Amino acid sequence: MAETSTRQPPTDEPPTDEPPTDESSTSRNPRRWRVLGLLAVAQFMLILDITVVTVAIPDLGADLGMGRAALTWVMSAYTLAFGGLMLLAGRAADVVGPRPLVLAGLALFTVASLAVGLAPSGEVVIGARVAQGVGAAMLSPAALSVVVRLFDGEERNKALGIWSSLGGVGAAAGVLVGGLLTGGPGWEWVFFVNVPVGVALLVALRLLMPPMPPWAAGARLDVVGAVLVTSATLLVIYGFIGAGEHGWGSAFTLGFLAAGVAVYGAVAFHLKRSAAPLVDPRLLTRRPVLAGTFVLFVATGLMVAVFFLGTFYLQQARGHGPLVTGLLFLPVALATMAGAQVGGRLIGRIGARTLGVAALLVAAAGLLVPALSLSTLTTVAAVSIGSAGLGALFVVAAATALGQVAPEDAGIASGVLNTSHEFGSSAGAAVISGVVAASLVAGTDVGFARGYLVAAVVAAVSAVVAAMLVPGKPR
Repeated sequence: MAETSTRQPPTDEPPTDEPPTDESSTSRNPRRWRVLGLLAVAQFMLILDITVVTVAIPDLGADLGMGRAALTWVMSAYTLAFGGLMLLAGRAADVVGPRPLVLAGLALFTVASLAVGLAPSGEVVIGARVAQGVGAAMLSPAALSVVVRLFDGEERNKALGIWSSLGGVGAAAGVLVGGLLTGGPGWEWVFFVNVPVGVALLVALRLLMPPMPPWAAGARLDVVGAVLVTSATLLVIYGFIGAGEHGWGSAFTLGFLAAGVAVYGAVAFHLKRSAAPLVDPRLLTRRPVLAGTFVLFVATGLMVAVFFLGTFYLQQARGHGPLVTGLLFLPVALATMAGAQVGGRLIGRIGARTLGVAALLVAAAGLLVPALSLSTLTTVAAVSIGSAGLGALFVVAAATALGQVAPEDAGIASGVLNTSHEFGSSAGAAVISGVVAASLVAGTDVGFARGYLVAAVVAAVSAVVAAMLVPGKPR
């Protein structure tokens, strides 16, 4: 799976005494599977909230008077905050221990979900979505750090397989759940439903999750690096969203994209010069980590783009209500689950590279069909096929990037991986919104077909990159 050594990049601080050993550090912990189940539900809820809003967006926009750009920010604000703070939170999990961050992040996410549902205006919705993203950023890498530290050996591989499947399944199920809730009690319940689930998880995790000593107690947190990463991504996403009104070759779009690239350059400079960088630059250049983050970025970006595109196409161009739209995405959700399950079984036999390339080609083929022949039936059937490939990609990404991560590096490594997940979500929604901007307003087919074509081309090109980047099966 990986061609590098299992040695990890050095931490920011010189090694100190070994952290005290407790029952949480080995697979002998008798509560490990119950804790995994609870954390998996929490992570599922975080991923669900990326796409659960897609079906609700037309109704939400009509109620609060929000336009296309503002509605795109309803999705991107959450994923931008989620991804932009992920590395800082992953490092914090190593510095203070993962348990406090899991509980604090879950509490913030739950309160922010209530605030979105009660929001009287679009501005409040977007602000509360940012708060949701901050809570999710605290919770997600810390939770994965707990999982990595609770399991070892083959049990860790099994636990990571379960965890990695949540990304695709949660994203796919979000559209179905969003349709059922929006078509039933209303779009507010897309967010209200998080409140009782979050409270129940808080109580259970406080009782069952064992204390875990920090691996890097006393190390500094790179707040400047986190601000730079978030700012760079904000500039790029703003440029993508604005391209719908200003044009892809306009000074507005190119200016924001260029500014984002420049700030990313500042991020690279800062990481090399900082005594305690947000992430060790050498970790980012390790082939397994780089390959896993690339695959996850593409998979998430394509999935969110397709769901964002599909919900507007089915509701505005085809006239289906939110409930019918959600039900039409049921095959997509099932196909994504099946793809993740099959991918988990095949990856050990054929290797991550072969599985990743094949999955991307399946996704490209499925997304090309609605670009050539657009209708409700062809779109649902073809996107289901493509989503089976995307589901397998989530397994490829996690297994490639985390398969040989040492427990003491689990927090920051999972932060790197999950950052690509959220940035992929932001980019997917922003790019596809810019590509089909006119059709989102007018409900015409031309822009939607163009959007599916762009997604298919991205998948095909990514298959070529994956063939060169993802490590082959070890001999």
